[in-house]
Amino acid sequence: MKKTIGLVAILILLLPGLGFSDAISVRLAYFIPRAQSELWTIEFENMSFQKSDFQNASLGIYYEHFFSREISLLVGLDAYSQTRLGSYRDYVGYSFAEGDFAFPYKYYDGDFDISHNFSVSITPIQASLKLTPLGRRSGFIPYIGGGVSLYIWNVKMRGDIIDFTDEWVYDDEDLGEVPIYGIYPTEARQESRFSVGFQGFAGIMFPIASRLALEAEFKYNYGKGSLGDTFEGFDGFDLGGYQVSVGVNYWF
Repeated sequence: MKKTIGLVAILILLLPGLGFSDAISVRLAYFIPRAQSELWTIEFENMSFQKSDFQNASLGIYYEHFFSREISLLVGLDAYSQTRLGSYRDYVGYSFAEGDFAFPYKYYDGDFDISHNFSVSITPIQASLKLTPLGRRSGFIPYIGGGVSLYIWNVKMRGDIIDFTDEWVYDDEDLGEVPIYGIYPTEARQESRFSVGFQGFAGIMFPIASRLALEAEFKYNYGKGSLGDTFEGFDGFDLGGYQVSVGVNYWF
């Protein structure tokens, strides 16, 4: 996937040399995932990390082709990824001859924490129409736009998971029969999936030289991807989110 992202970025940078002379933007963004699908929800309900732990900075690059003073085509990409290590909130682990088992944290101290890494990478390649109502010759330049996104994404989980379908009963002399669950190592990967979504944005540019402007933008992304056989039984994975970015726009 890194090769694909690199090739797209190189193409964007080379477009001016191919006879297209419009504008290039480089942006530093902060991405906030919506995280509203089943796998996201289960992870946040069970693990010690939170939604805010998956907010992260990203870098974007865009090429802009002008159709007129007010309308242009914007093509580019943003690259987001985040990995967090979390432990199960309500369970601790014990090892027995039969294997490792999860016991309720409220009753037991445990021999070890049950933890795994959860990794998400989302790279939307975007094509949008951009409307600049006041043109590009004013002291400030508001704009809006939107379009389609091709998401290149992956999800990974590495470490220990509790299998809540593998229920055992532990006979505790004080508590009686206590349900416990098997713990198993996992290295689940859903890599290099492609999905289609859309995005909309609004922003403003402030010219600081004849061909150079600073820009600030808010963007909403929407997309869902199929998790396939790797995470069988889960619904579509939420790829969307909210993005705030600042950058530099250079006109050729």
